[in-house]
Amino acid sequence: MTPAGPNERGGTLVGVGVGPGDPRLLTLRALDELRRADRVIAPCVAPDTAGRAEGIVRSAAPELAIERLTFDMGPDRDASHQAAAEQLLAPLDAGERVAFVTLGDPNIYSTFSALTTAVRERRPGLEIETVPGIMAFQELAARADTVLLDGTESLHLVTALEGPAGVEAALEDLDAAVIVYKGGRHLPAIADALGRSGRLDGAVFGELLGLPGERICGVGDAGDNPATYLATVIVPPKRRSR
Repeated sequence: MTPAGPNERGGTLVGVGVGPGDPRLLTLRALDELRRADRVIAPCVAPDTAGRAEGIVRSAAPELAIERLTFDMGPDRDASHQAAAEQLLAPLDAGERVAFVTLGDPNIYSTFSALTTAVRERRPGLEIETVPGIMAFQELAARADTVLLDGTESLHLVTALEGPAGVEAALEDLDAAVIVYKGGRHLPAIADALGRSGRLDGAVFGELLGLPGERICGVGDAGDNPATYLATVIVPPKRRSR
C-alpha cells in the first residue's frame, strides 16, 4: 500500500478511555474497540515499565497484545508527543486501525489530545475517533455516596497543577459542584481554601481509584499532606437543601 499523503486518509487512530483504574469500569464498547483494532498502543514513561492504562486493559482482556509508546511528561513533553506521533505514522499509513488507551476519557485532560494534534500536523486527512471512558470523579462520587448534581445545579471541573487559585475562583459559585483534578501536591492548600470558603464539610477526596494505594476519605481527613498526581476532590454545591 502506498503511504498516505498529507491530504489522504490512511488508517484510523482511536482514543479509547479505560476508566480510572478498576478494570470492571472498562466499558463493553471500549473492549469491543480494542479487540477489533489492528494494533493497541499504551502510553508509558519507559519501555520496560507498564503504564496504568495498560495495566487496566491487561486485567480486563489479557489476550490482547499491547505495544508501548513512551512519553516524557517533563519539560520535553512537546518533543515527546512529536516523536510518538512519528512512530504511529507507519501503521496508520498502512491502513491499520490503531487504538490508543488512556486513563479516564480521551477528550478530558488526556495525552491523546496532544498526540492527535501532532499526528494531524503530519496527516491532516487522517480519521480520528474516540471512545468515551468513565472519569475518576464519577467513580469517586459513587464510592463516596455523594450526589454530584441535582436540579439546576452546575459543575466546575478545574485543575490545580499550579496551586489553588482556580479552585478558589470556582468555589465562589455556591450553586455549583467543584471537581479538582491534578492537585495532589497542593492538597493542603486546597483544603485550606475549602475551609476558608466554608465548603470543607462534605468535600471528599480520592486518589489512585481502583489501583494499588487507593484512598477515599473526607478532604479534612486527608488535607494535611500532599497526595499523588491521580488525586480527585469533589466539593458539592453549598446551597443545596438536604
